[in-house]
Formats: sequence, structure tokens, C-alpha cells
Amino acid sequence: MMRVAIANQKGGVGKTTTAINLATALAAIGWKVLLVDLDPQGNASTGLGVGHAGREHTSYDVLIGNASLGDSVVQTRVPRLELLPATMDLSGAEVELVSLTDRARRLERALDSVGSGRWDICLIDCPPSLGLLTVNALVAAKHLLVPLQCEFFALEGLSQLLQTVERIRLGFNPDLQILGVALTMFDRRNKLSQQVADDVRACLGRAVFETVVPRNVRLSEAPSHGLPALIYDLRCSGSEAYVRLARELMARLPREAVAA
Repeated sequence: MMRVAIANQKGGVGKTTTAINLATALAAIGWKVLLVDLDPQGNASTGLGVGHAGREHTSYDVLIGNASLGDSVVQTRVPRLELLPATMDLSGAEVELVSLTDRARRLERALDSVGSGRWDICLIDCPPSLGLLTVNALVAAKHLLVPLQCEFFALEGLSQLLQTVERIRLGFNPDLQILGVALTMFDRRNKLSQQVADDVRACLGRAVFETVVPRNVRLSEAPSHGLPALIYDLRCSGSEAYVRLARELMARLPREAVAA
């Protein structure tokens, strides 16, 4: 099972929207997908239509050891897409994990405990921080996808994230690789968006995906209906962009993973 963490310590850059719609696109082509909601806000859970009544066991329970991963996942409205939901309880995990053994490997161990054939890929929606929750995601994952907002401060903090990735490689997970940087919230009416996109590509080169996700009202509306944008409005510009991004993501994954 491939494991991809979707992370950026800056908030509001499109991490959850990216996680939900990439997971939906991969499920639509026949992949068995697990989406792990590791953000205490639980937006990925809400955006997939899983209400609080349907979150009997959550990522908090799995990390703390109160429940197994297999018993905690729920089926979403999207065929072949399962979710490990989150609630605000997860905000306390940062403190509770400190006293636990192997606190950085709790998610990795939970994923390892599930049989290899249940899912083809796991996407992990990280919180907007570089705390223990994000560290758990980076230790458990083999690949990192970074959503980057096309605004003035897009590169602010990116170096800190890359430094954290390097520390994770040295201390816990030498196999962690950056799958790519996805430019999000691109406003074609704003020259600054194009300037930022050009600057990011000049700095990071081929690490940046070709697909640029635009600002789109339908992307913003979809979560309020408990649906991915790809189901809410497949023909909107945001959905079309995420379909293209999913194709690029597949092209960058190891061939054996795509073949599986």
C-alpha cells in the first residue's frame, strides 16, 4: 500500500480539498483508497459526509491505542473510498503522545497492522502544524505532497517544512520522498498569482506539478453538501484540475504501485 502525506504547516492552502478530491479521483478509477483524517478540525470527515454520529472510533483512538485501524474506518459515499475520521479529541493527542513509547510511529504501526490487500493507497490529511500529528504522518508515509497557495507568502515556511522532512529522513524514515508540490487557489485575474507560480517553479523546478488548481466557488461549496467536488460538480474548473492532478500523481508513483 502506497502512503502519501498531504502536508503544509500553513493553514488555508487547500490540503483537505486536495486530499478529498485526489482520494475520490483514485477511487473512481478502481483503486481501493484509505483517507486518514489527522486534523482535529475533522474537515476531511465532514467534507465526505461523515457526521459526528458516524465517528464512533477516530484517528485519536487509533493513535492512543484505544481502537484498531481496521475497526475504526468507515465507508464513505464514494465507492472504494474509506475514511479514518477525526474529531476535536485529536487536539489532545499532541500532549498524550508525548508520554507514549514510539510516539512518532503510532500511525505507522497502525497502518502496518492491516493486511496489504485491503487498500492500494493511503492519503493522510495533516493538520496545519509541524507537531507530533504531522510527524506521525511523515514517518508513516513514503511520499509527501505539498499544496502551495498561489499568494505572496506561498514560500514562507516551505523551507521549514523541508527541514522537517530532512530531520524525519535522518531520524525515522529514510525512504520519505517529496512526490511533488501542487499549486492551489490560482486566480487568473490576479497577476500576482502568475508571478508566485513562476517564482515557485523557478525555485523548485520539476518538483512542481504542471496542474494548477484554480480558485473555484464550486470547490468551496462542495464540503457543505458533504460531497467531494468531483461528485458535486465534475465539470467545474476545480474538479477538472483535480482529475488532471490525480493523473500526474499516478505518473509519479512507483510503477509497481500503479500496476497494483
